[in-house]
Amino acid sequence: MRQFDNSTIRQLSHETTISHSPTETSKLAQDLASQIKPGSILALCGDLGSGKTTFTQSLAKALGITQRVTSPTFILMRQYPLPQSSGMFYHLDLYRIGSPEDIKSIDLEELIAEGTNIIVIEWPEKIETILPPHTLKIYFKTTSATTREITLSSL
Repeated sequence: MRQFDNSTIRQLSHETTISHSPTETSKLAQDLASQIKPGSILALCGDLGSGKTTFTQSLAKALGITQRVTSPTFILMRQYPLPQSSGMFYHLDLYRIGSPEDIKSIDLEELIAEGTNIIVIEWPEKIETILPPHTLKIYFKTTSATTREITLSSL
């Protein structure tokens, strides 16, 4: 279940980009979309309003998903078919959960094990202990009203 090859993860690790607008955040997501494969897991960390959902929407669009991608804050997870693939694009928002036990109903470990899905998780800190080592962590830091510092790192 190799989604990013080792050289790609090394290249991406600790790479920081300064985004001055939602458009620039979207461009970063589009660039990353060309490098991820089914089986990839992206863990998005950052405060409310730091750009995680904008990034996810742009990533999904760049992967060919035509449906409107909205945050699953109140339902934990939304899923969208990946074009030209048997897998799904899963978008999880774990802001409201208290522990990994709270997500048992969605069987995240099985979704990961399938190896055909792309999984994007907002607020992954709450389940970090169950994420596999090939997870790509993306940190969003608000540095001003319009500027974000976005850092890519492996787990």
